[in-house]
Amino acid sequence: MAGPTLKDVAERAGVSRSAVSRTFTDGASVSPKMRAKVEEAARDLGYSPNALASSLTTGRTKLIGLIANNFHNPLFLEVFDLFTRRLQDRGLRPLLVNLTDETDPDNSVRMMRTYSVDGVVVASSTLPPVFAKAFRDAGIPVVHSFGRFSTRPRVHVVGIDNEDCGRMAAQELVSRGYKRVAFLGGPESATSTQDRLHGFGAEIAKHPGVEMTHSFADGYTFGAGRSEMERLIRKNPAEAYFCGDDVVAVGALSALEDSGFNVPEDVGLIGLNDMEMSGWESIDLTTIRQPVEDIVDASVSLVVSLLDAPDARPKARLFSCEVVERGTLKPRIK
Repeated sequence: MAGPTLKDVAERAGVSRSAVSRTFTDGASVSPKMRAKVEEAARDLGYSPNALASSLTTGRTKLIGLIANNFHNPLFLEVFDLFTRRLQDRGLRPLLVNLTDETDPDNSVRMMRTYSVDGVVVASSTLPPVFAKAFRDAGIPVVHSFGRFSTRPRVHVVGIDNEDCGRMAAQELVSRGYKRVAFLGGPESATSTQDRLHGFGAEIAKHPGVEMTHSFADGYTFGAGRSEMERLIRKNPAEAYFCGDDVVAVGALSALEDSGFNVPEDVGLIGLNDMEMSGWESIDLTTIRQPVEDIVDASVSLVVSLLDAPDARPKARLFSCEVVERGTLKPRIK
């Protein structure tokens, strides 16, 4: 059985169809009395406006492309949950796009044009800046969440200072007396990995008595972190590792414990992100908290503002991180 139509609402309210259409069109001029009559009739009939039909009138679909490329990292389940709810709270509809293994940004632009999205959020710390810029060049409002910081960004960026996080991790390891430390990053090509390594190395270089090595996991995944730590264990593992992502750290923790190492007595670990499972009793990971909720809120507010001002000058907004003390590092030396 077909549901109530715009015509049905108009007849029940005793108004024209155009009056009903204007009532459910954002920004259209409708008197309070008219709006009340139409909304009451719609409620009585159980009518909901057709979003696709409305888009033909307004020229907007209210679709926001939410683009990501790492569906193996539990953190991004939290990210997707927050983004979809925040967008829906604003009356927008998220279109989730999986770009795992995608290398050509033009393919993504074509897809977004096919769906006539009003804007795009690139939610990734590993996709290069050229992906987000491709949308801007195509005239699609875009925000790069968790993107690489720049003082002169080519697109709007919301995230953290990954180099500063690297420095924070190094300071934590030095303050606890570790002399042989290492960086265990995600994919070497990821800008987030590069920046975290650079900040970590720059800070360690200030402490002549501390030795540093580095290596990379194949991805920001549990399996990649475990595999790389298994390789490191066959050599001479460091006293402590800064893992460039919590899920990599959890994989490393699994490999260490299965090989008979005690964490933190034998080997210390510090991660980055503070995903939910990092606080589980069985993991208890000391980490650097990335304020994911703040980043998502700011990204959604920014993409909404871009719908009305798409030519606004690109800007970068950074949020501060903090160390979350748990059980995978030795205590600080007093």
